[in-house]
Amino acid sequence: MRSTAYVAGTFDTKSEELHFIAECIRATGVPVKTVDLSTSDGGDNQVDVSAKQVAASHEGGVAAVFTGERGSAVSAMAQAFANYVVNCQDLGGIIGAGGSGGTALVAPAMRALPVGVPKVLISTVASGDVRPYVGPSDICMMNSVTDVQGINRISRRVLSNGAHALAGMIANSLAETADDKPALGLTMFGVTTPCIQALSKELEDRYDCLVFHATGVGGQSMEKLVDSGLVSALLDVTTTEIADHLMGGVLSAGEERLDAVIRTGLPYVGSVGALDMVNFGAETTVPEAYKDRQLLVHNPQVTLMRTTPEENAAMGRWIVEKLNRMEGPVRFLLPLKGVSIIDVEGAPFFDPEADQALFEAIRNGFVASENRKLIEVDAAVNDPEFVAALLAAFSEIEQH
Repeated sequence: MRSTAYVAGTFDTKSEELHFIAECIRATGVPVKTVDLSTSDGGDNQVDVSAKQVAASHEGGVAAVFTGERGSAVSAMAQAFANYVVNCQDLGGIIGAGGSGGTALVAPAMRALPVGVPKVLISTVASGDVRPYVGPSDICMMNSVTDVQGINRISRRVLSNGAHALAGMIANSLAETADDKPALGLTMFGVTTPCIQALSKELEDRYDCLVFHATGVGGQSMEKLVDSGLVSALLDVTTTEIADHLMGGVLSAGEERLDAVIRTGLPYVGSVGALDMVNFGAETTVPEAYKDRQLLVHNPQVTLMRTTPEENAAMGRWIVEKLNRMEGPVRFLLPLKGVSIIDVEGAPFFDPEADQALFEAIRNGFVASENRKLIEVDAAVNDPEFVAALLAAFSEIEQH
């Protein structure tokens, strides 16, 4: 039964604090297992899982972790711990506490766990930019306020709060009910909102529609749920994060976008929504190399740049390489009259030549099969005709 709280960290330097957390959790009746991630020779022998036991989960074995060089040892231990936790059948939740080093040790293992598994990370860096640690996962970051160094009037309260938060999550885990509808992932941007709203309205009676804002972390979060087995299919209409990835925009989901579908074979319906734009911050933040490009100030904080035919061709080649590696049921749709609400006749980003370069690159590279089909629709992405085509394509694959 997955009911044990794992308390993980560097017991060579944070033994008092981590044992304090463990005792707080035990007092609630939740079972505890302490896990040492020390990379020195001074680990705590009063733990349930030693650092060497964790290190043995590294692909290169224990020797790959205890290198004697702190940087490589920490990186290797973090990977070893990520490998270790995914095979722990009793793990009901995980908590860690430390500075930047301890945070870097524990966070990758937390990210490796499925969404929904309780994760609490008490850290000295929790009041800053935590995206490198949290990523697309559901890690609860708590600012330690004081350094994680000794038990004092502040740390006692903060560490206790974190411990009881984890204990409460484990003890009160919400079970899925028999009548829960299967989850469906959809991607949306402001310029594809009418399409996604229409799709959701049509499908909400049969599916729990999870809409992800295509802001970089949105696409990453959706694919994290795919890897966690928490969605049954994707309607990935808005792939605009690829434009930001390739052209240096601020809303990139990274090189791994679409890889979860490749790994899992999940039923996939996709399109090219909002690939007419790259996102930047305020107009003054647009890179100098792009200053002479067609820009649209969406609001004081967001500036959009129209993609060129050359950039669209590059995106098409990038996308089709991913599509051709998908082994599950795939339908990819091209809206021939515009890829966003501002890429239609009379709108500021209307550019048939740029769109055609995108479509042609996908056509030329696409390897069709019984499972993988390219569908062209003589409509814009938000038109009712395109919504109908997406629904028909989804209907074809939803039983797989």
